[in-house]
Amino acid sequence: MKTDTHPTYFPDAKITCTCGNVIRMGATKKEIHIEICGACHPFYTGKEKLVDTAGRVEKFKAKIAKAVKTKKAVPKQKAGKARK
Repeated sequence: MKTDTHPTYFPDAKITCTCGNVIRMGATKKEIHIEICGACHPFYTGKEKLVDTAGRVEKFKAKIAKAVKTKKAVPKQKAGKARK
């Protein structure tokens, strides 16, 4: 094998989740920070949790609220002859 071509392997690397869960396993980096893990992922916990990294959920809720408000404000047109 060639020397100095492979990255350094750390057999006891520390992986930290935002929920506080710490996992020890082998990796090429000494410390890794992740946003979601098996302890807090909705699929494994069975709890609904919105993972919002860029404000997408709030933006979507504001868009829906605006659509509902606009729909209520627009009066319905009377059924009649169609314009040509």
